[in-house]
Amino acid sequence: MSIAASRPRERRRGRGKVVREAVSAAPFVLPSLALFSLFVFYPLVRSIWLGFHATDPFGRREVWVGIEQYRDVLTSSDFRYSLFVTGQFALYTVIGSTAIGLYLALLVHRRLPGILLFRTVYTSTVASSVAVSSVMWLLLLNPGVGVLNYLIGKGGLPTANWLTDPKWALVAIAMTTVWMNVGLATIVILAGLQNIPEQLYESARVDGARPWDQLLHVTLPALSPTLLFVSVVGVIFAFESFGQIDILTKGGPLNSTTVIVYSIYREAFLHYNVGLASAQAVVLFVIVLLLTGVQFLAAQRWVFYR
Repeated sequence: MSIAASRPRERRRGRGKVVREAVSAAPFVLPSLALFSLFVFYPLVRSIWLGFHATDPFGRREVWVGIEQYRDVLTSSDFRYSLFVTGQFALYTVIGSTAIGLYLALLVHRRLPGILLFRTVYTSTVASSVAVSSVMWLLLLNPGVGVLNYLIGKGGLPTANWLTDPKWALVAIAMTTVWMNVGLATIVILAGLQNIPEQLYESARVDGARPWDQLLHVTLPALSPTLLFVSVVGVIFAFESFGQIDILTKGGPLNSTTVIVYSIYREAFLHYNVGLASAQAVVLFVIVLLLTGVQFLAAQRWVFYR
């Protein structure tokens, strides 16, 4: 048999193998695909569809308006302001949780007696719900009986109305969010530290590298994929934050903590403008998608994969 005649048979065998593998994998993939379709894909498609429709105050009667609502969102000064607030909030929380998580991970990575207890303490915030954490910080930030103002006053520094002063409200929300996220950041960075080969540190010590040099030239480059993951997840968490803002400030004072998600909630459930809220949600999805892509593109210069 010639080579040319055998090629179609090989192609048919290859296609048959692909079909058999797909049939074998289907029972394992279909349940997850069904859940994603129900809770992710359908809501996304539905939001895009509602963004092209104006709805009545009950969210039932849909009137086609095309891209008018998307245009309103992109040209709205309120939406641009909420985007600015969200960007500030993401900057505070991502930098804060990543830096503190890195410090705590380096601290508990040492082989010391009783270090497992400290690991548990430092990472325990990952098990706290948004509601519990927000109520706890509501008490800590209370201007009259809060512990934070008490400690600041003991140090001779001026106290602040953390949740009622527009200058400090977003900072207070960011502190709460950093406390909530630092446990996850610590766990992930600690896992990255434990995967760095000890031979790299031994080679650095042989070359005369001091601890600070080892941190800059061994630890941080080896941790760069982990830090990228923490930063990407942190940005996503920041752009979808809602619970702590609703409990602590409800978007105030003077809209100083009105992030995009809270603006969507207010449009949909307080103003009953479901179409406009859906358009905002779609725009938010695109923004997060673009930011994630930019982070991965920028990371090509400083992330090192082994």
